Amino acid sequence: MSFIKEINRRRTFGIISHPDAGKTTLTEKLLLFGGAIQEAGAVKSNKIKKGATSDFMEIERQRGISVATSVLAFEYNGIKINILDTPGHKDFAEDTFRTLTAVDSVIVVIDVAKGVEEQTEKLVEVCRMRNIPMIVFINKLDREGKDAFDLLDEVEQKLGLKVTPLSFPIGMGYEFKGIYNIWEKNVNLFKGDSKQHINDTVEISDLNSEELDKLVGDKAAQTLRDEIELVSGIYPEFNKEDYLNGDLQPVFFGSALNNFGVRELLDCFVEIAPKPRPKQSEERLVKPEEKKFTGFVFKIHANMDPNHRNRLAFIKIVSGEFKRNTPYLHVRHNKNLKFSSPNAFFAEKKEIVDISYPGDIVGLQDTGNFKIGDTLTEGEIINYKGVPSFSPEHFRYINNADPMKAKQLYKGIDQLMDEGVAQLFTLDINGRKVIGTVGALQYEVIQYRLEHEYGAKCTYENLNVHKACWVQTENEKSEEFKDFLRVKQRFLARDKRNQLVFLADSIFSLQMTQQKYPSITFHMTSEFE
Repeated sequence: MSFIKEINRRRTFGIISHPDAGKTTLTEKLLLFGGAIQEAGAVKSNKIKKGATSDFMEIERQRGISVATSVLAFEYNGIKINILDTPGHKDFAEDTFRTLTAVDSVIVVIDVAKGVEEQTEKLVEVCRMRNIPMIVFINKLDREGKDAFDLLDEVEQKLGLKVTPLSFPIGMGYEFKGIYNIWEKNVNLFKGDSKQHINDTVEISDLNSEELDKLVGDKAAQTLRDEIELVSGIYPEFNKEDYLNGDLQPVFFGSALNNFGVRELLDCFVEIAPKPRPKQSEERLVKPEEKKFTGFVFKIHANMDPNHRNRLAFIKIVSGEFKRNTPYLHVRHNKNLKFSSPNAFFAEKKEIVDISYPGDIVGLQDTGNFKIGDTLTEGEIINYKGVPSFSPEHFRYINNADPMKAKQLYKGIDQLMDEGVAQLFTLDINGRKVIGTVGALQYEVIQYRLEHEYGAKCTYENLNVHKACWVQTENEKSEEFKDFLRVKQRFLARDKRNQLVFLADSIFSLQMTQQKYPSITFHMTSEFE
């Protein structure tokens, strides 16, 4: 198959939502349709003993939440689909923000009862900033929830989106009868017993036909006719161009747990979702059709296999072909590296691939060469931008609980920080290590993984810090800067890249410091020009 054909049949997307809206369950069901798994595992239900395929870290299985982004690939109707299932929990938001740099479109999952939640708002904002095309999936229709029109209003108002429904529910909760597919003009009836298998649909090209009454009853049929008329009156017609520019968001209804409405979503997605898109680097815009390979690291995962201390760097291919055993330039180190066993993913199952195309995600064995945001090319100096570190919200000292295992502890912390789980700051005054995270749950994950993957134990001590600010000054020799270093000595630290960081203990002290030293700038993210 030709290079251009391979690009055109790729779809790479992320699934985002608030925790518990059903992302991981939806991912499972998409795989079921792709024939990639014969039986879908549920995150919650105890009846199905199989865990969800995309939650492979031990801690995820214990908690029933996703803490790491997993990558899954499958074929469906001749299209190669790459899914990035992201954690919804806000303590792991940074991982999700980074993943959004690697997707070409997203599916936003919304819970029918809870509607739009806070975490969804943040993530959608990031997608809007980057004009990423979005499809909305309203989930859990078999439960009592909000009215369909109210939900559509809420999505428009809270998320600032312009929506157009491409499927519509027939009833809701106990009254839920099925879904009318506006996009393909057919009805899918809900039987409520097909959690692990795939439903049939009934073609209905004319809503006024008596067949509809026979299928769902007179009352439900009449309600559906009225609602569909209302839909076509209020909402704009679907326009692919507007969707691809991020100006229009199609909406689907369904119940992922009951495997319902998912096929409609997938069939439409395959048809309308964007193929791999060009990406802006600091030097120029890079197009997928270019012959020369370029790609960037958007995630590093340590210990994919606890028996072997290995790290995998996840690379999103932007242009050209990535071939096995071919040397490529690591731009930041300015040295050539070659990879004998690049992996393609299927949750924790990995296969070695000889050649990958734009849009694909490849896992490279990493011995510590990569950091998040690194670029690989065939020789051209290109830096892809937009993978910053954010100022953490929680800070704790980390102490070694087992003096015999100091080496393992430092190696573990080092690798987990490269992975972007949290940020490490070293105090200037006494060299103590401070870990900063976006959420408190992170500390448990670090402690758990240090013990189970590195055999090292740690304890924490609280540290009163309000914000970590990256310090920038025009003149390091100025008296003002020297005074700042002297007066604030106790609050200064270095991050992993040796950048100077000011740990302000309160919002008041940060404001006072800014007033006292006007020539110094304090940044909330690590990327500043």
